[in-house]
Amino acid sequence: MKLLAIFALLLAAPAVAATPEAAPVAALDSALIASMKAGSAGQGFAARAAALDPVVKQSFNLPVVEQNSVGFLWPTIPAAQQQQLDTLFEQFTVDSYVSEFAAYSGQQFALLPAEKSLGSKKIVETQLVPSDGSSPTELDYVVADGANGWQITDVLLNGTISQVAIHSSDFSSLVTSGDASQLIAALKSKIAALSGGSSQ
Repeated sequence: MKLLAIFALLLAAPAVAATPEAAPVAALDSALIASMKAGSAGQGFAARAAALDPVVKQSFNLPVVEQNSVGFLWPTIPAAQQQQLDTLFEQFTVDSYVSEFAAYSGQQFALLPAEKSLGSKKIVETQLVPSDGSSPTELDYVVADGANGWQITDVLLNGTISQVAIHSSDFSSLVTSGDASQLIAALKSKIAALSGGSSQ
Protein backbone atom coordinates (compact mmCIF):
# COMPACT_ATOMS: atom_id res chain seq x y z
CA MET A 1 0.00 0.00 0.00
CA LYS A 2 2.82 2.38 0.86
CA LEU A 3 4.52 1.63 -2.45
CA LEU A 4 1.32 2.41 -4.36
CA ALA A 5 0.96 5.71 -2.50
CA ILE A 6 4.56 6.68 -3.29
CA PHE A 7 4.05 5.75 -6.96
CA ALA A 8 0.91 7.90 -7.12
CA LEU A 9 2.82 10.86 -5.66
CA LEU A 10 5.57 10.44 -8.23
CA LEU A 11 3.04 10.47 -11.06
CA ALA A 12 1.41 13.61 -9.68
CA ALA A 13 4.69 15.46 -9.21
CA PRO A 14 5.47 18.28 -11.68
CA ALA A 15 8.12 17.72 -14.33
CA VAL A 16 11.62 18.48 -13.09
CA ALA A 17 14.17 19.60 -15.65
CA ALA A 18 17.35 17.54 -15.66
CA THR A 19 19.18 20.03 -17.91
CA PRO A 20 19.10 23.83 -18.30
CA GLU A 21 17.64 23.52 -21.80
CA ALA A 22 14.73 21.46 -20.46
CA ALA A 23 13.90 24.00 -17.72
CA PRO A 24 11.52 26.19 -19.78
CA VAL A 25 9.66 23.11 -21.01
CA ALA A 26 9.29 21.72 -17.48
CA ALA A 27 8.00 25.09 -16.25
CA LEU A 28 5.45 25.27 -19.07
CA ASP A 29 4.30 21.68 -18.47
CA SER A 30 3.75 22.34 -14.76
CA ALA A 31 1.85 25.55 -15.51
CA LEU A 32 -0.40 23.79 -18.03
CA ILE A 33 -1.28 21.08 -15.51
CA ALA A 34 -2.12 23.81 -12.97
CA SER A 35 -4.23 25.62 -15.58
CA MET A 36 -6.14 22.44 -16.44
CA LYS A 37 -6.82 21.76 -12.76
CA ALA A 38 -8.01 25.36 -12.32
CA GLY A 39 -10.33 24.95 -15.30
CA SER A 40 -11.82 21.79 -13.85
CA ALA A 41 -12.28 23.61 -10.53
CA GLY A 42 -14.39 26.25 -12.29
CA GLN A 43 -11.89 29.10 -12.60
CA GLY A 44 -12.72 31.45 -15.45
CA PHE A 45 -10.78 31.81 -18.70
CA ALA A 46 -9.39 35.28 -17.95
CA ALA A 47 -8.03 34.22 -14.55
CA ARG A 48 -6.34 31.15 -16.02
CA ALA A 49 -4.84 33.24 -18.82
CA ALA A 50 -3.50 35.77 -16.29
CA ALA A 51 -1.86 32.96 -14.32
CA LEU A 52 -0.33 31.33 -17.40
CA ASP A 53 0.89 34.55 -19.06
CA PRO A 54 4.13 35.09 -17.06
CA VAL A 55 5.16 31.45 -17.53
CA VAL A 56 4.64 31.65 -21.29
CA LYS A 57 6.66 34.88 -21.48
CA GLN A 58 9.50 33.28 -19.52
CA SER A 59 9.43 29.90 -21.27
CA PHE A 60 9.14 31.19 -24.84
CA ASN A 61 11.30 33.60 -26.78
CA LEU A 62 8.11 35.20 -28.05
CA PRO A 63 9.79 37.89 -30.23
CA VAL A 64 11.68 35.19 -32.16
CA VAL A 65 8.60 32.97 -32.48
CA GLU A 66 6.50 35.92 -33.60
CA GLN A 67 8.97 37.22 -36.18
CA ASN A 68 9.56 33.75 -37.62
CA SER A 69 5.79 33.26 -37.79
CA VAL A 70 5.23 36.52 -39.64
CA GLY A 71 8.12 35.90 -42.02
CA PHE A 72 10.52 38.00 -44.07
CA LEU A 73 8.20 41.03 -44.25
CA TRP A 74 8.49 41.64 -40.49
CA PRO A 75 11.18 44.38 -40.86
CA THR A 76 8.89 46.33 -43.23
CA ILE A 77 6.05 46.59 -40.70
CA PRO A 78 5.82 50.02 -39.02
CA ALA A 79 6.98 50.15 -35.39
CA ALA A 80 3.49 50.96 -34.07
CA GLN A 81 2.04 47.88 -35.77
CA GLN A 82 4.95 45.73 -34.55
CA GLN A 83 4.21 46.79 -30.97
CA GLN A 84 0.53 45.97 -31.45
CA LEU A 85 1.45 42.59 -32.88
CA ASP A 86 3.76 41.90 -29.91
CA THR A 87 0.82 42.31 -27.52
CA LEU A 88 -1.64 40.38 -29.68
CA PHE A 89 0.73 37.50 -30.42
CA GLU A 90 1.48 37.04 -26.72
CA GLN A 91 -2.23 37.04 -25.90
CA PHE A 92 -2.98 34.67 -28.79
CA THR A 93 -0.29 32.24 -27.59
CA VAL A 94 -1.52 32.27 -23.99
CA ASP A 95 -5.20 32.01 -24.96
CA SER A 96 -4.45 29.13 -27.33
CA TYR A 97 -2.92 27.15 -24.45
CA VAL A 98 -5.74 28.02 -22.03
CA SER A 99 -8.33 26.94 -24.61
CA GLU A 100 -6.56 23.72 -25.60
CA PHE A 101 -5.64 22.66 -22.05
CA ALA A 102 -8.98 23.48 -20.46
CA ALA A 103 -9.76 20.57 -18.13
CA TYR A 104 -7.92 18.04 -16.00
CA SER A 105 -8.71 14.33 -15.96
CA GLY A 106 -5.53 12.87 -14.49
CA GLN A 107 -3.27 13.37 -17.50
CA GLN A 108 0.42 14.10 -16.90
CA PHE A 109 3.35 15.42 -18.90
CA ALA A 110 6.40 13.17 -19.17
CA LEU A 111 9.68 14.95 -19.85
CA LEU A 112 11.78 12.45 -21.82
CA PRO A 113 15.50 12.25 -21.01
CA ALA A 114 16.74 12.08 -24.61
CA GLU A 115 17.54 15.42 -26.27
CA LYS A 116 18.41 15.97 -29.92
CA SER A 117 20.76 18.62 -31.26
CA LEU A 118 19.62 20.97 -34.01
CA GLY A 119 22.72 23.03 -34.71
CA SER A 120 23.17 25.21 -31.63
CA LYS A 121 19.60 24.45 -30.55
CA LYS A 122 18.17 21.45 -28.72
CA ILE A 123 14.94 19.49 -29.11
CA VAL A 124 13.36 18.61 -25.76
CA GLU A 125 10.86 15.76 -26.08
CA THR A 126 7.73 15.43 -23.97
CA GLN A 127 4.58 13.34 -23.93
CA LEU A 128 1.12 14.17 -22.63
CA VAL A 129 0.09 10.89 -21.04
CA PRO A 130 -3.66 10.25 -20.54
CA SER A 131 -4.81 8.66 -17.31
CA ASP A 132 -6.86 6.02 -19.14
CA GLY A 133 -3.83 4.22 -20.58
CA SER A 134 -4.42 5.37 -24.17
CA SER A 135 -1.56 6.44 -26.40
CA PRO A 136 0.30 9.59 -25.32
CA THR A 137 0.53 12.73 -27.46
CA GLU A 138 4.05 13.77 -28.42
CA LEU A 139 4.92 17.44 -27.98
CA ASP A 140 8.52 18.37 -28.67
CA TYR A 141 10.08 21.79 -28.14
CA VAL A 142 12.92 23.50 -29.99
CA VAL A 143 14.90 25.54 -27.46
CA ALA A 144 17.74 28.01 -27.97
CA ASP A 145 20.14 29.69 -25.55
CA GLY A 146 19.91 33.48 -25.68
CA ALA A 147 20.10 36.61 -23.56
CA ASN A 148 17.41 35.26 -21.20
CA GLY A 149 18.80 31.73 -21.05
CA TRP A 150 17.21 28.72 -22.71
CA GLN A 151 13.80 29.49 -24.20
CA ILE A 152 11.37 27.77 -26.56
CA THR A 153 11.47 28.94 -30.19
CA ASP A 154 9.15 26.35 -31.78
CA VAL A 155 6.77 23.52 -30.88
CA LEU A 156 6.75 20.29 -32.89
CA LEU A 157 3.28 18.76 -32.81
CA ASN A 158 3.43 14.96 -32.90
CA GLY A 159 7.19 15.42 -32.94
CA THR A 160 7.33 16.71 -36.52
CA ILE A 161 4.81 19.46 -37.37
CA SER A 162 6.30 22.91 -36.74
CA GLN A 163 3.87 25.31 -35.07
CA VAL A 164 5.91 28.23 -36.44
CA ALA A 165 5.49 26.85 -39.96
CA ILE A 166 1.72 26.54 -39.43
CA HIS A 167 1.55 30.13 -38.18
CA SER A 168 3.71 31.32 -41.07
CA SER A 169 1.35 29.67 -43.53
CA ASP A 170 -1.62 31.40 -41.89
CA PHE A 171 0.00 34.79 -41.25
CA SER A 172 2.12 35.46 -44.34
CA SER A 173 -0.82 36.08 -46.66
CA LEU A 174 -2.17 38.69 -44.22
CA VAL A 175 0.95 40.88 -44.33
CA THR A 176 2.03 43.11 -47.19
CA SER A 177 5.17 45.20 -47.29
CA GLY A 178 4.68 48.01 -44.79
CA ASP A 179 1.25 46.90 -43.54
CA ALA A 180 0.07 44.24 -41.06
CA SER A 181 -3.46 45.57 -40.50
CA GLN A 182 -5.08 42.39 -41.82
CA LEU A 183 -2.99 40.22 -39.49
CA ILE A 184 -3.82 42.49 -36.54
CA ALA A 185 -7.54 42.12 -37.30
CA ALA A 186 -7.20 38.35 -37.71
CA LEU A 187 -5.38 37.94 -34.39
CA LYS A 188 -8.04 40.00 -32.59
CA SER A 189 -10.70 37.74 -34.10
CA LYS A 190 -8.81 34.58 -33.12
CA ILE A 191 -8.35 35.83 -29.54
CA ALA A 192 -12.06 36.64 -29.24
CA ALA A 193 -12.98 33.18 -30.52
CA LEU A 194 -10.58 31.41 -28.16
CA SER A 195 -11.56 33.32 -25.05
CA GLY A 196 -15.23 33.88 -25.76
CA GLY A 197 -14.52 37.57 -25.34
CA SER A 198 -13.31 37.13 -21.76
CA SER A 199 -9.62 37.95 -22.32
CA GLN A 200 -8.39 41.29 -21.11
